[in-house]
Parts: sequence; C-alpha cells; structure tokens
Amino acid sequence: MALMRRSLLQGSLGFAAGSPLARPYIANAQAKTMSAWFAQGFVEDEDIALRKAVAGYEKASGNKVELSIIPFAPQRQKIVSAITSGVVPDVTQNNPAEILPLYAWQDKWIETEDIVETQKARFSETALKSAQAYNDVTKKRAYYGVPLRGACVPCHTWKSLVEKADMKMADRPRTWEGYFDFYKKVQDNLRKKGERKVYGLGFQVTANGVDPAALFNAFMHGYGGQGIVTPEGNLNLDARIREAAIKAAEYLGGAYRDGYVPPSAINWNDADDNNAFHAKLMVMDVDGTISTEVAVKAKHPEWYFDEIVTDGLLYPTTNDGKPITCITAMLNAVIPKGAKNVPVAKEFLKFLIQPEVLQDTVETGLGRNLPPMPELAKTPFWQNPKDPHLKGYVQQGLLGPTQPDYYVFNPAMAEVYAQHVYSKAMIAVAKKGKATDAVDAAFNEIKEIFAKYPIKQS
Repeated sequence: MALMRRSLLQGSLGFAAGSPLARPYIANAQAKTMSAWFAQGFVEDEDIALRKAVAGYEKASGNKVELSIIPFAPQRQKIVSAITSGVVPDVTQNNPAEILPLYAWQDKWIETEDIVETQKARFSETALKSAQAYNDVTKKRAYYGVPLRGACVPCHTWKSLVEKADMKMADRPRTWEGYFDFYKKVQDNLRKKGERKVYGLGFQVTANGVDPAALFNAFMHGYGGQGIVTPEGNLNLDARIREAAIKAAEYLGGAYRDGYVPPSAINWNDADDNNAFHAKLMVMDVDGTISTEVAVKAKHPEWYFDEIVTDGLLYPTTNDGKPITCITAMLNAVIPKGAKNVPVAKEFLKFLIQPEVLQDTVETGLGRNLPPMPELAKTPFWQNPKDPHLKGYVQQGLLGPTQPDYYVFNPAMAEVYAQHVYSKAMIAVAKKGKATDAVDAAFNEIKEIFAKYPIKQS
C-alpha cells in the first residue's frame, strides 16, 4: 500500500487552489530569507507534506525558507539551547509542547494574535486556548502559538488476542473500570489456555517520558477528576480531585502490582509500549495518537484493517456513565524573541494555517495527528467508512468534548510532569504502597511546584 497521498486542496471543502485563500499574505517588496526548525515526522509523508507547504510559500512569495527537519529528541535539545543562547530560528514548534507556556512565562516568544486572527473563526476552542499562555513579565495572557495539529490519547486493542481468549469485543463494558477490568479477564483466560507471555494491560507505570502523565490524566478524567488546574491557572486539589487521583493511582499501580501489566513497563520510555504492543506483549494500550496503527499500515495492512481496534467513538465513559472530556494537546508554531525576520515568519505561518494547507499536511501524514479546525474533520479522509481508526480518533480528539492539557493554564503543570510526580504515585502503589499515602505525597509536591508560578488574576 503506497504511503504517498495526493493533495486534497480542492473538493470537499470548496477551497479552490486559485482563490485568494490559497495564496499567502505577501507584504515584501524584496525577497527575504527566514529559518524554520521542525521535528521529523513519524512517517516520511509528514516531512514530504511540510516540504511541499514550504515550497508553495516560497513560490508564491519569492521568499526563501531555510528549513531544518530534525529528529524529534535532538530538536527538543536544539530549541532549549537556542533559547538559552539567544541564537534562534525565525520559526520553530513547541517541542516538547510544554515549552510554549514555560517560555511564555519568561517572555521568550513573540505574540502571534495577528497570525491566529486570520483563521480564528475556524480553529477549535481547544486549539485557541492552547495557543495562549501567561507571561509573568507582562502579567497577562496572550497568544504565543499558532495551532498546526493536535493529538489525544485513545485506547488500542488487539481484537485477535481478545478472541483468542474466547471473549468478544462487543461484550466490553462502556464504563471506566468495567472497560479495563475486561482486559484483566482476557489475560486470565489466556493464562488458562497456557499463554504466559501476554498481559492484559499496557500501562506506562514508569518515570520515563511523557506517556505516564497522559495516562494518569486520562484516569483522573475517567474517575471524574477533571479540573486539577482551572482555566485561570489556579490549582484545585479539592475532595473530588483527590478521590479521583487515589482511584487512578490504585488502579494503575495496582494493575502492575497484581501482574496485569508487563514487568518491563516500569522501565519503559515513550516508544517502548508501542513496540511491546506490536510484539503482542499486551492486549491493549492507552497511548497518544494513532501512531500505533499508522506504523503498521504499510507492512501489515491486515493488522491495521482487521486486527487492531482504536477506541475513539467507543471510548469508555465515567463509572456513572458520563462522557469524558478528552485532553487534546496541540502542536503550535512559535516565533522566538530574537528572530531576525519576524515579518516573513508571520507571513509564512499565515500561509501554513490556511485550511487547505493544514488539510493536506495532516492527511498526507496518514491521520496520525488531528487537524485544529473542526471543518477539516468532515472530509472524506476522516469520515472514510473503510478505515477502522480515523473516524473514532477525530471524534474523540476534535469533534467530541475536549480541553487543552493543564500546562496551558499554568506552566507549573509542565514541571509537575517533568518531575514525574504522577509516576511516583503509580510506582509507589506498584511496590505495594497505599494509594492514599502516595497521592498525599504527590499533592504536597504539586503544591510546592505551583507556589513558584503565581498567576495574577485580571
């Protein structure tokens, strides 16, 4: 199956390639050069789409973009080094996502409201919120990002392993604990059949990477604990939040303690659960994006189309049957202070966020990431009835109830993640500690971190 996709600049959305929308906002009388750093895509098609967009801007504007596509982890290091030294590109991205609010706090970004305004009516509310951050120098919240694409955390299941355990996918409960308890029963049945190397749950009970925080947040929401940080940036550790955190720590850590999670999970990094899932070490995984599925589409189309199930439309509810608000993280373009060619950088980003350019970029990447505009989820690509993953994924992370990650409201949450506070709670329970003690310790650490990030209320 060819990975290359044709451009969808015309058709379903009614955007003609020759329309004013398809041309960038050109202000230069003389050609200029700007620099841009982006992370390498998960699949080559993502890089091809980016280069295509850059070439389109160069052709229309006469300007030159010195594009650097850098492997994901080294790009993170390069951005931090650049901000620290002051020798910065004209455009880069928030990699990791938390650097948008962290460096906005320090007044390191150029404001971007004039860029966002050109497509503001089309962006989702979550995308718009994710592009904003609080500046501790100016004492106000402003736009510092330009939304490019999003991602959420679906559940991924090997249907073939469920059936091997003589169970049916249709029998899975829709409530939170019932849903995950089902996979424990799958493991129990597989053990009875002599299968010793497959585990029911692929929880990242580890202090490495970003996945554990996303997992813990998902379980907090699953237990009704939405809102640990308010949109105004205030910490909320009330009884409801504490109860949800205790239940999350107990279920996640307890699943590892009780042998339903692979023993190696305690040392996993972000890619390790994907590899373990592809090796069929576990029946299900809770992991961000549909990279798990996209990674096997070319070489194992039978896995993609027949064996792996992505729960977006059938994402579980809370235990009392209420829909769960999905945390959708956004990739934003940013312009560092010290950039040498801000006017061209802004023109370039206005070009990138035209709907047809965003559509082509996201769809060429096989749908691993979500568009930031709801109208772009209604294309034949996302609504394809023959694809078992895309429609549910875009429903969960864009069309259904969503919110930004909590570091958008206060960068203290980025430090909470970096210090692996949630991981410590899960691991404490995994090592037979009490969930109440683990959460109390976690909350004390969170309070100390938030004390360093006071936000003045307007």
